[in-house]
Amino acid sequence: MLRVAIIGASGYTGADSVEILLRHQQAKAVYLTALPEECGKLSDTFGQFKGRCELDIEPLDLKKLAKEADVALCCLPHKVSMEFVPKLLDAGVKVVDFSADYRLKDTAVYEKYYAVKHTDTANLKKAVYGLPELFRKEIKKTNLVANPGCFPTTVILAIAPLLKEKLIDTDSIIVNSVTGITGAGKSPSVKFHFPNMNENIFAYGIGTHRHQPEMEQIAGEVAGGKVGILFQPHAGPFDRGILSSVYCQPKKTVTNEQLMSLYKDFYKGERFVQICKQSPAVKDVAKTNYCHLYPTFVKGKIVVFSAIDNLVKGASGQAIQNMNIMFGLEESMGLE
Repeated sequence: MLRVAIIGASGYTGADSVEILLRHQQAKAVYLTALPEECGKLSDTFGQFKGRCELDIEPLDLKKLAKEADVALCCLPHKVSMEFVPKLLDAGVKVVDFSADYRLKDTAVYEKYYAVKHTDTANLKKAVYGLPELFRKEIKKTNLVANPGCFPTTVILAIAPLLKEKLIDTDSIIVNSVTGITGAGKSPSVKFHFPNMNENIFAYGIGTHRHQPEMEQIAGEVAGGKVGILFQPHAGPFDRGILSSVYCQPKKTVTNEQLMSLYKDFYKGERFVQICKQSPAVKDVAKTNYCHLYPTFVKGKIVVFSAIDNLVKGASGQAIQNMNIMFGLEESMGLE
């Protein structure tokens, strides 16, 4: 049985990770950690685990973790994670990191967007970007996976077939995304207070969102050259889910039939990517590890609609998918 530690178990992604592991046939959560003020019984923090999981959330003890766990799901914030990941790796534990600390290969870009110096460039060079549909072979061989951001997951899956086939201009991609409130994390804030969010929607991170350089980096790897993306996120009045609408300028006219054939061929055998006959909805993917895609040709543009659950395929589910690959388990285990 694969033994899993969750670092930062008091947040939404920690809770979703526990939820998935409860139904995993060959892995189980054995050690949960958080800040001292957030410790105590997991079921006291998240009532849905009463009678189902009575583990305690404890302060991090690296010696205990190294003794009890084979892999750590590191659900720590950006800038904090890189303080702990080297210690986890040195302790002989494989790591799936949820933060952005190991996603951006250019430290200058990371330091610009996250306003902090990167302190673990050695492991940054070794980290593999954890989008299984594109980097499965590399994930199998690594001890450190950089779990993708939620928005980039929707976007990269949406445009990868187009980039691979060089069907679109790579300097004029426009992305419009709407995320649920859990995308802001568990800490309360005025902006995401219920009276403000209810029956409301607003744009944020205009021109500055940290996921844009991540999208451009990975899209560039897929395309084999520089890719420019204009990304605009919005927050909507629902708990979980992301719907991204991606607008691309084609190099030639294509039919809807050709697009559907391209996407079905590209993602053939990929269980968690489903090609739809109409625009997907966030309710269709809620609490699942699926990405639903709908490509279409409209008024001279290729438009791809992409929906995921931001906490599952956009975080915890994808992390466990990556963990399964790292340890040679059935990829969908726990995620059915």
